[in-house]
Amino acid sequence: MNKTLTTIFALAVACVTAVSHAQEAKGDVEAGKQKIAMCIGCHGIPGYQSSFPEVHKVPMISGQSGKYIAAALTAYKKGERKHPTMRGVSDSLTEQDIADVSAYYEQHGKTSAELPAKSGREPSVQVAELLKKGACVSCHGDNFAKPIDPSYPKIAGQHADYLFVALKAYKVEKNTHVGRGNAIMGGIAKQFTNAELKAIASYVGSLESDLHSVPQSRFR
Repeated sequence: MNKTLTTIFALAVACVTAVSHAQEAKGDVEAGKQKIAMCIGCHGIPGYQSSFPEVHKVPMISGQSGKYIAAALTAYKKGERKHPTMRGVSDSLTEQDIADVSAYYEQHGKTSAELPAKSGREPSVQVAELLKKGACVSCHGDNFAKPIDPSYPKIAGQHADYLFVALKAYKVEKNTHVGRGNAIMGGIAKQFTNAELKAIASYVGSLESDLHSVPQSRFR
């Protein structure tokens, strides 16, 4: 187990180094506010559901770490993440655009009115064992809401169906529309059956969250 965790941390350091170039541009919140037209049609509608290539609620990103959002957009731009819509959006963004949009959404959840927090609960014995096997807190931090590095996502309280689809994507290879190329998460996700991944996603999605889908004024 210790050898596995050592390998995970070594890969994690490499991953942070690899995405560091995506963080070089300094994000401007006000500039980002003018660049989110392509984002709000999905992320600005609470409960909005994606229908292709899989059906799931789009992730809540208001209040997410800006560094993670930038890393994710860069991964879509490079083709490491293969969701067709997100790849199209990211391809249209410059490095500065990504920095500005990421800065905007990081502060968006902090300055908007707080939504009711989801009730936390202890995991079942089965889920606790799965979380331990995956060493999930090693990167995602205390209660899955305080990642050890801001390039990792907050996942507590995220939509469970989205988390499940995201976890499954790390297991997919050689698919044009589905898949994520992160070596760390790929190695972890492939340890589990889809039923086990769904159980993990269901529990993590039930926790208290800093994440929100905050309606934009034009949608209210």
